[in-house]
Amino acid sequence: MLRRYGLRDDQWERFKDLLPGREATVGVTAKDNRLFIDAVLYRYRAGIPWRDLPARFGDFRVIHTRFSRWAKSGVWARVFRYLAKDADFMLTPGQAHDLNGADALLADVAADTVIADKAFDADERVIQPLMQAGKIIVIPSKSNRASPRYCDKDLYKARHLIENFFAKLKQFGAIATRYDKRARNFLAAIHLASAVIWLN
Repeated sequence: MLRRYGLRDDQWERFKDLLPGREATVGVTAKDNRLFIDAVLYRYRAGIPWRDLPARFGDFRVIHTRFSRWAKSGVWARVFRYLAKDADFMLTPGQAHDLNGADALLADVAADTVIADKAFDADERVIQPLMQAGKIIVIPSKSNRASPRYCDKDLYKARHLIENFFAKLKQFGAIATRYDKRARNFLAAIHLASAVIWLN
């Protein structure tokens, strides 16, 4: 039961040297890093408040404080970036339209082809900048578009990879319901969950 939501041994081997308090680092060695990571994963997968963590993980207040401290110092973001290498990640408000994220991410997109759903069929904010950058656009036209654009249906099928990722991310109940009050902690949880998904 302890390992149900925790890291597998092979995942832990990839994680352990990226965390504070490991052997041969300055300061106090954290002997319980794996138990701590398992506690955090358990909380987010089960979708429970911190105070409902099983006692085997230790004092929930200590675990929450440590999680928040690591979020503030960027530990979770560093772990994710190391494991995902070139992945971009940006947090927008829960009620914001997807285009708000697109405005920030599309400006520096390195890909030659951009695949997105109909929500991104926006001339000034998406289509024109991508065309000017010489990108291949695989975005279906909205039904109310006067002159529908061509969309490569075979390439568009690759979009399921992104949908699959979000489906896996939503398996973390406390992320799907956005339990965290602080955006910093919510993003830290996404970094941790994404790193674990990346290792599967």
